[in-house]
Amino acid sequence: MTRILHVALRDFVATVATKGFIFGLLVMPTILGAFVIVGPRIFDDDAYRIEGDYAVIDPTSIVLPELRAALDPEAVARRRLAEFRRSLGEAPEMVRSMAEAASAESIDEALGPAPGVRLVALPADADVEAAKSWLNEETEGPRHTALIVIHGHAVQAADPGGELGAYDLYVPPGLDDRDLSFIHRNVRDAIVDARIAARSLDRAAIDALLRVPRQASTTVSPDGERETVRGFNFILPVAFMGLLIMGIMAGGQTMLTSTIEEKSTRVVEVLLSAVSPMELMAGKLLGAVAISLLMIGLYLGIGLVALSSFSMFGLLDPWLILYLLIFFLIGFFVIGSLMLAVGAAVNDMTEAQSLQMPLMLVVMLPWFIWPAVSRNPDSALAVTVSHLPPVNTFGMILRMASSQPPPWWEVWLSIGTGLLSVVAAVWVAAKVFRIGLLMYGKPPDFRTLIRWIRAA
Repeated sequence: MTRILHVALRDFVATVATKGFIFGLLVMPTILGAFVIVGPRIFDDDAYRIEGDYAVIDPTSIVLPELRAALDPEAVARRRLAEFRRSLGEAPEMVRSMAEAASAESIDEALGPAPGVRLVALPADADVEAAKSWLNEETEGPRHTALIVIHGHAVQAADPGGELGAYDLYVPPGLDDRDLSFIHRNVRDAIVDARIAARSLDRAAIDALLRVPRQASTTVSPDGERETVRGFNFILPVAFMGLLIMGIMAGGQTMLTSTIEEKSTRVVEVLLSAVSPMELMAGKLLGAVAISLLMIGLYLGIGLVALSSFSMFGLLDPWLILYLLIFFLIGFFVIGSLMLAVGAAVNDMTEAQSLQMPLMLVVMLPWFIWPAVSRNPDSALAVTVSHLPPVNTFGMILRMASSQPPPWWEVWLSIGTGLLSVVAAVWVAAKVFRIGLLMYGKPPDFRTLIRWIRAA
């Protein structure tokens, strides 16, 4: 046992003490932190101002006044504030309290500058083709941004019971999508207001009838009630599965690379003079497990701190962390031991790719099925995946982190199945590792590996 621990400590220190490992360990938190801090500044479009001249041809003569009223600066400010308050009503409580404490000036600054748009009324019988050239005219003032042509039957149908028209929009090259969205939204609202006014209806009353504000749902559990956090039940499963995959792939790839390097440089022959092949394999597995646990612990700690800072720590079941570690160990000893066997069987990384591909597909399979499993944890697919080695560890952790966790007996049945798969994987890997470690020359194919397993 002492020699196994020496091998494990050697591999652990040789990997952790390198600058590459430290850089790789910290690069993801650094990128995430930079994205949180710098991202809003890079992608911030609050300073973008929608402005320009809009030429309007309105044969109905009643849409243009509605459009002029909709684009009035005071009307735009009132509408933006109303939209902000509606969106604020759907936000988490912490965000609402922060926004309510903010001043009116801060809210205006967050919403960005008000649009500066001027309407240019063209005659109702104006030539559309001639008006299009107006869009590309050079001007020292505001840019000619849009030509809006209202259909003659946009407000009243040409025939009783006929369809209502809409509008045609012409813009110059390179117009920003934000300008396009602003134009479409306001022209649509102006046409709707004109239709309502033409029928002597009250727009405010109609809006009141159609407005049903989205209410926050309450999650009721045996332990109590809490406000439902939107998206949490969707993100949590993939976060846990991502930790599993990251830990297994990081440790497995480390073992694969180090074994190939030691074999190609004949260092393994020196090691085998001091320890047996099984002690070397066990030490490498334990060392790689420690490396992966260090990575998972760091990212898990960052996630817990983030949940605590957003007052969402109570949404996480602490037992999930324990089960995450259990399923990680099972998945690592299954996938990692087989990757270690691949490293012992080949001579360089190029040869390892063909043998490593099936293991990579197994690890990537959960990414393709996680939406279906997390949204419907009790489906036949979810139940099958959570009990089918070697992907049962990923499938079960997805179900446990979902909104409908499986019963405890299913969890422990999956753990039992996983332990049996660990025994089988380590048994197979040990036979390949013992023979392949000192084999050189042509890389083995799957038939050769099977013969090694039978012969060892």
